[in-house]
Amino acid sequence: MTPDELNDALDAMQTAAGEDSDRRPGLIEVRSDEWVDGLADMPVAKPKTIVDGIRIRDIKVAVSAGVVSRVLPRAEAGERGEPYRDLASRT
Repeated sequence: MTPDELNDALDAMQTAAGEDSDRRPGLIEVRSDEWVDGLADMPVAKPKTIVDGIRIRDIKVAVSAGVVSRVLPRAEAGERGEPYRDLASRT
């Protein structure tokens, strides 16, 4: 997944969700090699609290060798994506 693909996926999910907060972006899962090969270079905000972790456009990021890179909606992410924030604009 490239930064453009990730941004496109986030924007598409946000648009498709409309007013349904459960369908909004909730967690970004990234395979570790894709993180190292480019997504780590995306602008990330400094964590506001200890539970914030890495965030891209205010959506929490989970990096692991055993996942397929994808964006999960809040309903599927559950507590792994908390605390949830509104999707920030592209910068």
